[in-house]
Parts: sequence; C-alpha cells; structure tokens
Amino acid sequence: MLKHTAIAFIFSLVSTISLAQEAPHLNDAQIAHIAYTAGQIDVSAAKLALEKSEDPKVRSFAELMENDHSAVNEEALALVSRLNVTPEENAVSSSLANQALEAEQRLRSLSGGEFDRAYVENEVAYHQAVNEALKGVLIPNAQNSELKSLLETGLALFQEHQSHAEHLLHEMK
Repeated sequence: MLKHTAIAFIFSLVSTISLAQEAPHLNDAQIAHIAYTAGQIDVSAAKLALEKSEDPKVRSFAELMENDHSAVNEEALALVSRLNVTPEENAVSSSLANQALEAEQRLRSLSGGEFDRAYVENEVAYHQAVNEALKGVLIPNAQNSELKSLLETGLALFQEHQSHAEHLLHEMK
C-alpha cells in the first residue's frame, strides 16, 4: 500500500509538471500562484504529519517544512503585494491543489510507521517534482527579476529539503 500511495503521488505530480511544461505562456501572476500553492501543499502535509506522527525525526522534519514553506510563502505574498500583482489561479495550481487533497486523504488513512514512511516518501517525490518544475518551467518563464530571484532562493532551499527527506527515508529502511 505504501508503494502504491507514493507511486500514485509521483504520477500525479509528474502529470501536473507535464501540464506545466505544455503551458509555455505562464505569466508572473500564474507562476506566483503555482509557487504559493505548492508551498501551501507542503505546509498542510507538515501539519498532518505533526498531527499523526509520534516519530521525533519525522516530527522535526515536518516542523522544518511548515516553518520554511510558510516563510517562503510570506515572502512571496509580500513580493506580489509590493509589485501590485494578484496571483492568478490557473490549471496547474488547481491540479496541484486537487492532487494534494487526494494525497492527504490517502495519508490520513494510514497510521504509525506506515504513515511516517508514506509521508517521507511523498516528501521526497513532492520535492523532486517541485524542484524540476522550478528549474524547467517556473524560473525560466518568470519575467520579473525579483520573482525569479525568490524562485531561485526557493529552489536552493527545496533542494536541501529533498536531500533531508531522502536521508530520513534512507534511515527508515
């Protein structure tokens, strides 16, 4: 079941990323909405982990995810406010939100070590997909230099998150 949960999440994210790659004309307002939505998804996942997990390492990782993604989203909101840009919902951000809801429902059905492993597997898959989207679609399409810089800062941070999640998953084996 764990492998199926992680694989389903990976496929859903890959589908979303493919959708993003097929949408070459994303504007900055749409990119901002996608980035913010992705951050909110990980904040929600972290809150679920803090609610369900009793593993100190998983809880510590979830606290880091909640704090870091919340901080990046606060910076993003401050930037779009300063630029007088309203983030624009789009097919990619909607798809991400819907898929995250499905993943959350799957995670909610798990408990104990099964939940911990599925959560960390999803964090690895999630950060891989988001980092690829940042590198391949969002950063190259961002027109505003401040937005591009924020996305690049986020990419560096999220690459650290991916490494952290991979290390945590390796420790669970």
